[in-house]
Amino acid sequence: MARKCVFTGKSPLVGNNVSHANNKTKKVQLPNIQTKRIYVSELNRFVRVRLSTRALRTVSKLGLIQYMNDCGIRLKDIEI
Repeated sequence: MARKCVFTGKSPLVGNNVSHANNKTKKVQLPNIQTKRIYVSELNRFVRVRLSTRALRTVSKLGLIQYMNDCGIRLKDIEI
């Protein structure tokens, strides 16, 4: 599975670590992707999804179905 959040589009960032002597080494910053079971009252069941912690905060405020509708995502696209 890709390390990318379906909701927010967060994906790994690539850059350089730069030392004091100006030596450069590659560095990858991975997004904080979590696997969660979320209860959806509209469907009366649990749904397992992989999403970033930023998206998880938004899901807890709006609800999963409302947030999916805002993003234009179907449940079939995100369910594990």
